[in-house]
Amino acid sequence: MGGRLAIIAVSTAYVAILAVGAFEDRREALADAIGMADMAVVAALAGLLWLACLIRPTAGARAHAAINATLHPIGKWISIGALIAMVCFILLQVLMRYVFNDAPNWTEEAARFGMLWLVGLMSPIAYRHGGFVAIDMLERALNARLAAILSLILFAMSFAVLLVMWDKGLNNHVDSLSGRGCSSTLRWPFGIEIGKCGAKFSNYYQYLALWVGINLLILVCVELILRQILTLLGRDAGLDPLGDNEEIGSAS
Repeated sequence: MGGRLAIIAVSTAYVAILAVGAFEDRREALADAIGMADMAVVAALAGLLWLACLIRPTAGARAHAAINATLHPIGKWISIGALIAMVCFILLQVLMRYVFNDAPNWTEEAARFGMLWLVGLMSPIAYRHGGFVAIDMLERALNARLAAILSLILFAMSFAVLLVMWDKGLNNHVDSLSGRGCSSTLRWPFGIEIGKCGAKFSNYYQYLALWVGINLLILVCVELILRQILTLLGRDAGLDPLGDNEEIGSAS
């Protein structure tokens, strides 16, 4: 893989995996066709992609970096809009409650909806640039090579946790009884009716926020793992730095 071809190949692979993995009927149809469990099919497809990236880590890291660099500005501006909306909803609730004594019942849930999407879309950006709170005393006390090995181990542990969260987030929340439920207060404007919930807002859109965030975090984690492998191999010179700092953000 190399250059633009690698970006197209990796992007297409992720789209194909999500097109199958995010829908139970598609997973089961493919699983029945090849005689495997439905989630095992998704794991096998993702495993083949990540194995190809490990075989060609430079191309894989550049492809993931390009994908993240494209998606993150979009998520950032959506998050800004969600934050503005959240603040407006909360201020409206305070105004209506304490000035007019007639607080609307939908503002709290609408603010929570904005917060969920804000967290889901901004977490990958913070993770990629080392914005999470980290205790790095041990990492700083080690020499450069041992610190890189420690970071790689921590990235791998994070990756394992994210894979579990991907499964649980999809099957226990998004594609679940609660995820298919309807909001008690939020309504579509102008009398619009969508799906089985009609004018009510589906809980699916709220649960989906964090699952989307997990998918984006997995993309970032794979990039960081590949970058760390290249650092250990001494082949990271051709990679673009993350933000204003050439060092990879702390794994913790």
